[in-house]
Amino acid sequence: MIRPFFVLLHRWVGLAMTGFLVVVALTGSLLAFNTELERVFAPQLFATPRPDVAPLDLATLAERAQAIVPQGRVASVLYAEPDQALVTFAPLMDPATGQARKLGFDQLFVDPWTGAELGRRRRGDLSEGPINVMPFIYKLHWTLTFDAVGSTILGIVAVAWTIDCFVGFYLTLPVSLGGFFRRWMTAWRVKRRGGAYRVNLDLHRAGGLWLWPVLFIFAWSSVMFNMRPIYEWATKAVFDYAPRSASAPPQKRNDAPRLDWRSAQQTGERLIGELSAQGGFTVIQPLGLAYSAPHGLYIYEVRSSRDVFERSPKGGGAYLMFDGDDGALVSLRLPTGEHSGNTVESWLYALHMTRVFGRPFQIFVCALGFLVTMLSVTGVYIWWKKRRARKYSAARSGETVGQNETSGHSSAREAVAKRRAQTMFGGFPALNGGHFGGKRSRAFSSEAGTGSHEENATKLRIIESFRFNLNRKDSREEK
Repeated sequence: MIRPFFVLLHRWVGLAMTGFLVVVALTGSLLAFNTELERVFAPQLFATPRPDVAPLDLATLAERAQAIVPQGRVASVLYAEPDQALVTFAPLMDPATGQARKLGFDQLFVDPWTGAELGRRRRGDLSEGPINVMPFIYKLHWTLTFDAVGSTILGIVAVAWTIDCFVGFYLTLPVSLGGFFRRWMTAWRVKRRGGAYRVNLDLHRAGGLWLWPVLFIFAWSSVMFNMRPIYEWATKAVFDYAPRSASAPPQKRNDAPRLDWRSAQQTGERLIGELSAQGGFTVIQPLGLAYSAPHGLYIYEVRSSRDVFERSPKGGGAYLMFDGDDGALVSLRLPTGEHSGNTVESWLYALHMTRVFGRPFQIFVCALGFLVTMLSVTGVYIWWKKRRARKYSAARSGETVGQNETSGHSSAREAVAKRRAQTMFGGFPALNGGHFGGKRSRAFSSEAGTGSHEENATKLRIIESFRFNLNRKDSREEK
């Protein structure tokens, strides 16, 4: 009983997820090379490299960006790439209207060596042209372009995908234990000389088995991104884990901190230096500095020896938070080495974002998107073929039942007619011999020489009339 239930679950969950998985998989293939494609579509956002010159520090970049956009307040500055610094802004209130000023953009890119503006954009807005192609694809991948609603939908899909990974694996196992491994090995192979259905079935089943560990990693990391409550609950149940929600700082809004960007940078450098000496890790380079007005806190992020990332992280490095007024330390988070659950999370983040194992892993993840699409399409094909087979089988069964019923009714009517004729003609051999549909010569072979010629002719006319009326009734009922 349990296997048919899981077959139905796999079928209908898979069909429900197909469209979403195809969109996420194909956009993910492109995002595996996000930075490289950004350089193609928006080359103006990258500065000319100066390998022999040190970039400006974070505080200087924040100050120069503030001078470029005086109608906004710098919220964060990040070394996004070696040749690109990204600055975000919080809008200032307009005293005349009491409303927040509209900046018309949410990302400003500056040269890391000079602080000069490279470009700005409203992230994901295709009306601005090629500069937003990759941000749009990223938004489609993460939220289906429907913001919080889309993120929730994909979170539900991610949970279903994670569960279906285990259901699909179970369905590849042989039903009985006899010759278990020998029979299971067929599920790992693709019979290339089989028909279309067999090849699609083998691709779906064998592909799912060979890719299972990676599929699970990407499914569960999708839950991490889009369905945090479920992810944190499950991770905490299995690992030693300090979830973000538990360590979130209290709301204490402060729009005018006493520490400016220069003082905040100095405070961050001092605190991370002290903590690295105590914790036994090394600070490699600064990555970003941000200020959260709702919490009244500065966030200072660095690349450290505890990081998983090999490429530019854009989030996921070691960071600390401190008070925007007095610089008091609030918390420190390291990607690895503190809690096993947080270490696993850092690896999930790095794998999903293709920030480890270099170019080979980027190529693999790009190909994986097409393989996930293949698994989805072959699953739909298998369902469609089985559905057609079931409909055809049901139609054939209906025809057979109908023919049997018609044949049964005809036989019953002939038997009744035969009994009536026997009653009328007293055991006439033509009736005792069986069937009204027989040839006249056979029906009357035993009548030769019995009775007068006139009597035989009369009996023959009566039986022929009987048979004609019965056949006409059958014909009307069939119509």
